[in-house]
Amino acid sequence: MADKHIDDISGVETTGHEWDGIRELNNPLPRWWLWTFYATIVWALAYTVVYPAWPMLTSATKGLWGYSSRAELSAELSAAKTAKGDMLQKIAATPVKDILADPQLTKFATAAGAAAFKVNCVQCHGSGAAGGAGYPNLNDDDWLWGGNIEQIHQTISHGIRFQDDPETRTSEMPAFGDILKPDEIKQVAAYVVSLTDKPHNAALVEPGKQLFADNCASCHGQDAKGNREFGAPNLADAIWLKVKGEEQIVAQIRQPKHGVMPGWNARLGDATVKQLAVYIHSLGGGE
Repeated sequence: MADKHIDDISGVETTGHEWDGIRELNNPLPRWWLWTFYATIVWALAYTVVYPAWPMLTSATKGLWGYSSRAELSAELSAAKTAKGDMLQKIAATPVKDILADPQLTKFATAAGAAAFKVNCVQCHGSGAAGGAGYPNLNDDDWLWGGNIEQIHQTISHGIRFQDDPETRTSEMPAFGDILKPDEIKQVAAYVVSLTDKPHNAALVEPGKQLFADNCASCHGQDAKGNREFGAPNLADAIWLKVKGEEQIVAQIRQPKHGVMPGWNARLGDATVKQLAVYIHSLGGGE
């Protein structure tokens, strides 16, 4: 056997391995580290005896303690389902306006409603409920049919212009292209624009105001602030649902677009609809 090589600087024996003139020192592991390593081996062996560990053909060893993470998860899910079921029963039995008077029910309904909203409503209203072109923003105070909790519940339950539900909310603006002349439509549009902005031709505003009073005020009101009984929008604010700009207002008056929202009560059940109503009401735009 070759003589052992001792490093000149450290005085430690080397392993005999050498790379580019660099020799590897043969420093033993500290005793505490070694005993810790041995302890982990003993711990691992004991663990495989106590807990399920060793795979077999169709199952695995059960372990001395008979522990099962699946059984624990199943028990937790069962307990959560039971607790959730109790809350759902309370919500189903409680009028929607009274849910807001119960902080515990409100908290549960808001969280559950947020989840239901993400599954059923974001496709039209967006993940933040800010809406999009032709779809209402549910975060503001501009409500076609009213924004208190009962009105929101009614809208979600039965929808808007939803033919499958006889209790659906229905309003339909007539096509004034069949009633007014093209120049008269431009005059009405100019007046409507003047309520929040400057029209292209200010001279059209006054005749448009009279035409509005004769043809539009019965739904939108003499002040053009809308009527929630008919779902008629407020035209005196700067919030527009289906149009943007004077040309689109002209087009809407001539041949209006009518949106449709399904009635969700038959699909989701009253408890989920109540949760959705509470969540939407909580966004800040409710009354």
